[in-house]
Amino acid sequence: MSRIIKRLGTRHLMAQLAKESEGLSINERRDFLRKGVMTVGGLAATLSAGQAIADDSNLPPMEPKWSKMLGHGVVEFPYGQPSQYESHVVRRTVPWLTAESISSISMSPLQDLKGIITPNGLVFERYHAGVPQINPEEHRLIIHGLVNRPIIFTMADLMRFPSVSEIKFIECPANGGMEWKGAQMEALQFTHGMLSCCEWSGVPLRTLLEEVGVQPEGKWILAEGADGAHMSRSIPLEKALDDTLVVYAQNGEMLRPEQGYPLRLINPGWEGNTSIKWLRRLEVGDKPWYHREETSKYTDLMSDGRARKFTFVQETNSVITTPCPEHPIKQSGLIEIEGVAWSGRGKIKQVDVSFDGGVNWTPAKLKGLVLAKALTRFSLVTKWDGQPWLLQARAIDETGYVQPTLKQLRKIRGGNSIYHKNSIHTWQVAANGEVTNVQIS
Repeated sequence: MSRIIKRLGTRHLMAQLAKESEGLSINERRDFLRKGVMTVGGLAATLSAGQAIADDSNLPPMEPKWSKMLGHGVVEFPYGQPSQYESHVVRRTVPWLTAESISSISMSPLQDLKGIITPNGLVFERYHAGVPQINPEEHRLIIHGLVNRPIIFTMADLMRFPSVSEIKFIECPANGGMEWKGAQMEALQFTHGMLSCCEWSGVPLRTLLEEVGVQPEGKWILAEGADGAHMSRSIPLEKALDDTLVVYAQNGEMLRPEQGYPLRLINPGWEGNTSIKWLRRLEVGDKPWYHREETSKYTDLMSDGRARKFTFVQETNSVITTPCPEHPIKQSGLIEIEGVAWSGRGKIKQVDVSFDGGVNWTPAKLKGLVLAKALTRFSLVTKWDGQPWLLQARAIDETGYVQPTLKQLRKIRGGNSIYHKNSIHTWQVAANGEVTNVQIS
């Protein structure tokens, strides 16, 4: 197929696809063209990225060409970059999701990631007024309000405090929100990609609050960013004194501008928007501020017309990453069902996998590190011989909370929400190995 693309080009192939679809029913023709566009587009993108088709002369017992020549030298690429053959592993966005890219979101390629750490260049993005370019020498963090000693910290001041490094996930509360009323996204990256997990380095917020001395009336903290939107959220003092971090580094390097350089909050296990980026101000008060992002946004409309407010915790969730729409099953035999689970309540205790849409469940194995409020890998080795599956994962955390079915979630929440959709997800595996996104109500 790739040789055909090289010779004829994508425009000619699309014309051929249209011609061959003549005579099919409307639904059959739509399905035929959709699959054809995905195939042609994927191959064209691969070729345009410089990925050549397999060359038999490089396979055993022949000696491959790259072993007969010198490679590039040390620091040819001072920062380093992915292989040209992995150029498809990138963040992606949904163009129709928001009117402007400066107030939009991109999704992490969960389908291509290994382990639990998301590389810095693949962490999902969410902006409300674009990315500010901040000179750290001119950046300050102000802590004021109901405190005994208001202080303005420089970056150098903050980095003098004893630091900690913790692995925590961060998730947009709208993750999966496009699926609330029905399955519509044919890619794992778009159904669950507003999720990442990193090692965060910085100072516990409680350490800084000890420096300023919170007055007895102080019960809430307003965190405000230095971006054009002045993104802000009210945070209970209990959380700030528990595990909130003021961080300046991510996965071993200083924060990137997209992730809040030079300073941001991390509220482990809570809605990602509370982890204010480009952090410039913390004000201690006696009650929440009810700013825009906690009134008109980031509330949950219930079935009775009321709206839940301050639903901070990201509930227990999971998703199967292999197989998925981007990575269908290519041959029969042994297969590893793999995925990730996470909970804003603590550690993942158990993950079960179902092949029949939740009728029967089989315990999966938890792989690698199992940390509180971090992604946890799970795995189940089984055999596939072309049988259709309704593939699901169900996570249980250490508090005993069980990930709900979609029916259970809708019974409590109704169908008008956007945020906090943590219901069990279903992939339909066809006899040919293709994987599609479906919902079981």
